[in-house]
Amino acid sequence: MSAVYIEAFSGLSGDMFLGTLSGLLGDYDILETLPSKLHLPDAEVVIDEVVKNGIACKHVKVVDKGSNNKSHGRHLSDILNIIDNAEISNRAKDIAKDIFNIIGKAESKIHNIPIGKIHFHEISGVDSIIDIVGSAVLIDELNITKTYSTAVCTGKGFVNTMHGKLPVPAPATLEILSGIPVYPGDETGERTTPTGAAILKFLNPVFEFGNIIPEKTAYGAGEKDFTTPNVLRISKIKEREGEKELFVIETNIDDMNNELLGVDFQDGLMKNGAIDFYLSNVLMKKGRQGTLVSCLAYKENIKKISEFIFENTSTLGVRYYPVERNVLKREIKKVKTKLGEVSVKVVTTPSGRKRFSIEYEDLKKISNKTGIPANI
Repeated sequence: MSAVYIEAFSGLSGDMFLGTLSGLLGDYDILETLPSKLHLPDAEVVIDEVVKNGIACKHVKVVDKGSNNKSHGRHLSDILNIIDNAEISNRAKDIAKDIFNIIGKAESKIHNIPIGKIHFHEISGVDSIIDIVGSAVLIDELNITKTYSTAVCTGKGFVNTMHGKLPVPAPATLEILSGIPVYPGDETGERTTPTGAAILKFLNPVFEFGNIIPEKTAYGAGEKDFTTPNVLRISKIKEREGEKELFVIETNIDDMNNELLGVDFQDGLMKNGAIDFYLSNVLMKKGRQGTLVSCLAYKENIKKISEFIFENTSTLGVRYYPVERNVLKREIKKVKTKLGEVSVKVVTTPSGRKRFSIEYEDLKKISNKTGIPANI
């Protein structure tokens, strides 16, 4: 589990995320192998040392070497097919597909075209595909589970696109940034792209936070130059214990089909900020059988979780109250076995004793692949 702090004082773009996340991981080689893993032979990843206003960092550029470039205008299904066939982890595939879907939904709304019929122009070339998939791979490797962010600098003026000259931020970018605090900055030019906005949107950042402790900081350069440093800064952070308030969010339900509280509903709770949750059978007034939905979450996610529950259940109200908890130190380590790579949770008790458990999702994948029951 890793928490990060994003400072978007010069905007966001795919190449900026690639450079910064690679620096945070301490591994740039992982990007150079991406074209072959994505089966995109015309793509090449070039990593250059640059200095932006005295800040030494790396700029990651994806070059399309194809002489007959037919990559522009792919449909979303074409891009998802490339991702499905890539030699990357399943979690990285899911992250990449989620990011492309964020862009697809925005483009669909702006152009009033069904998402399946949209021709992606600006983000369907090999450069954008590798920007997004590369960022997904790095998010997976860093195991980012919590994101804090400053407001996002978008730039101002106009930008040339396949649809003609459009205002900055471009309509799709602004749609993606819905609900995220933004400001134009002082200089003319596009500082936040749809790709950069969608990566941030996927990370579901929090914009209100207390004291944080930076543990490692990295910079990733953008291609343009401004009077201020055109870099993205991301820090791996430690949250100060006791700074963040925990709440239990609860509701009782007795008038809907419990099948609607299944996997999709439970996944939705987690995506909207629940740290954990459980469902309990309860006996309600007048002897009615009901279900108690209980979620554990940080204070800043109360509103999102409550709204999700209101939209997806028949309840008329939720309640929430503060709680405290004591947790053991834990970390996730990747372990290679003869049946494949698995994620192992390592828990340390107060006496220093270690406990190990393999993540169930990895066991299930190996079970599906080999036919060996996951409980063996």
